[in-house]
Amino acid sequence: MDVQAILSRVDHTLLRQDATRDEILALCDEGLSYRCASVCIPPSFLEVARAHTEGRLTLCTVIGFPNGYMRTAAKCFEANDAVRAGADEIDMVINVGALREGRYDDVRAEVAAVKAACEGRLLKVIIETCLLTDEEKAVMCRLVAEGGAEYIKTSTGFAGGGATPEDVALLAKHRPHGLLIKAAGGISSLEDAERFLALGADRLGTSRIVRIVKEMEKEGTYRV
Repeated sequence: MDVQAILSRVDHTLLRQDATRDEILALCDEGLSYRCASVCIPPSFLEVARAHTEGRLTLCTVIGFPNGYMRTAAKCFEANDAVRAGADEIDMVINVGALREGRYDDVRAEVAAVKAACEGRLLKVIIETCLLTDEEKAVMCRLVAEGGAEYIKTSTGFAGGGATPEDVALLAKHRPHGLLIKAAGGISSLEDAERFLALGADRLGTSRIVRIVKEMEKEGTYRV
């Protein structure tokens, strides 16, 4: 697959707890230079990122991150506040415990409530696949779609495991028509990226792909 075709599917990500303003702005510059799908950043940096990029770059942020066990009202407030601060896309974490208890109506209702709080912005729902059974992953495909979100997303990257080819293939098999997939966590090479896309992922959450392409530029094997 063409390198730029991969970059155009990348949510270039920096969600470390110790991320600084300068690092976030550098990430935005990379997102622009490499024509990424978006940059995924902490909500506290949205306003400065919006001013810096002047609407030229899609800004994604995270809600209920990384544990997902806060109250739905708090997630809705976070999501709406992020929209006011300039977010174009929202990645929210489900309440994994509610899912594992079989409280499917509650999980679906929370997705729908956060989607409403997004005021038309695109919503990706992080299900933390490394903590779920295959049956739970399949159920989440239905609940995410019924809640009105556009994407199901594999992982935060903070729970001890990231995207796997097996999980992406399973989500692709069980997703209702129109539901998109974001693979995130552990995507460490262009080969990984290409494989996940071939298996059905529509977006990739990663910080490493841009880093790899920058090294290719230094070596003279790629030019933007």
